[in-house]
Formats: sequence, C-alpha cells, structure tokens
Amino acid sequence: MARSSSGESVLERVVRILEAFTPDTPALQISEVARRARLPVATASRLVAELVEHGLLARDDDRHVRIGTRLWELGLRASPTLSLRETAMPVMEQLLATVGHHAQLGVLDGDEVLFVERLSADHAVINITRIAARLPLHASSSGLVLLAYGSTVLQERILGTPRHRYTPATVCEPGRLRVLLAEVRKQGFALCPGFIHPDATGIAVPIRTADRQVIAAVSVVVPNDERARGHLATLTAAARRIEHRLADAP
Repeated sequence: MARSSSGESVLERVVRILEAFTPDTPALQISEVARRARLPVATASRLVAELVEHGLLARDDDRHVRIGTRLWELGLRASPTLSLRETAMPVMEQLLATVGHHAQLGVLDGDEVLFVERLSADHAVINITRIAARLPLHASSSGLVLLAYGSTVLQERILGTPRHRYTPATVCEPGRLRVLLAEVRKQGFALCPGFIHPDATGIAVPIRTADRQVIAAVSVVVPNDERARGHLATLTAAARRIEHRLADAP
C-alpha cells in the first residue's frame, strides 16, 4: 500500500478523515477535516475529492462535507449489529411506551459502548446518548453491564487507564469500580443514578445468546428520583423478550 513521506499509508489517512465526522459535527469544511485528521489542507482536499467521487463522502450546497450514503449502505450491509437491532426494535418501542423517556441498545466496541439504537419520548429527561455515539464503559449503565460480563483482560485495561468523571456520582476509583462490577454480575443489572448527568438515572440489563453469552445491553434513561428503580422489572422483561426473539430468528 502506498505510503506518504511520513510513513503513513493512504488508508490510515482516509480512516482519520472519516473519523473526523461525529454525531455532533456531521458536516465539516475541508479546513476542519484537515485539522481533525492531522493532515495538510491540500492532502485532505485531494483525499476528500476521491472519497466524494466514490460516494463515501458527499458535499453540501455550501461546500461542507459529510458522510456519503454509500458508506452508510456498506456499513449497514456488513454490520453484525443490524439483525440484533431489527430484532430488538419492536420490544424497544414497547419499552419506550411504558417508560416514557429513553430506551437504548448498546454493544461492546473496543473499550467503549456503542449505541446502535436510541428511542426517546417528547419531554424526556436529559440524555447525551445518540445513535452511533459512544460512551466510556465505566460511566454508563450499558457500559458497566458490558464491562462486568467482559473479559478479565478488558476489565484490567479499563481499570488501569484514566477514567473521566462526568459528575460527582461517576465511579472512577479502581477499588470502587471493582466492587460495582461484582454487584452488577451478582444482581444482573446496573443502576447508575446521576453517573452521566445529575438529573438522569441509567438502568441496564444484559442481552444473552442461547449459550448465555452477553452480546448487548438494553437500557433506559429516566429521571433521577425515587421511582427510577421501579422500571427495572419492565426493563428485565424487555431483555428476556429480545432474547426469545433472537433465539427464534432464522
């Protein structure tokens, strides 16, 4: 593969360009793409032009650049989470109708939880999660479930790296986090009052395959009050329905 004078391959630079786009910044000017991708503007402009030609990026009328529909199409075609999301969607819609705030589906991706679906009601409590967005494993209820049932190698890596504290309630200390993960495994759920925002509580339970492997977490985000824990039974029942649907899927 062709490499630049710095030793980087073209693919490495293209990946950095694609990673420049986020849910908060879906459209960027070339200069901003170059800055985020750590590339000269001329190099970024040339690579962006090629990506636009192949439909992987697209230009707006105002010359901003965004992810192209072909990249979205290819991602959906190859995504291992697509069948999970489609199977879970009817159950999540029912869960949202019952809870009345947010229902989410998250999977482990590297050292983060990747949210593949989020359904929200009007006037729901604050929630920073978005579809295709990520959160650290230690801070969110879905992340804690996936971390608790993850490998020892993953747990030790997370425990051994700096952890962002979103609020005073976020558990960051290694000792406290170990205890919390043990509680999640014992109880079968994660309850996180005010971990991400003081006004919100995240609650998550695992989704398992027929051989009891945890493949995802389904969660709700509700107001941080005395009624939050009362949603646990509804959430657990939703997880079991998703598991049954996965087992019955062709």
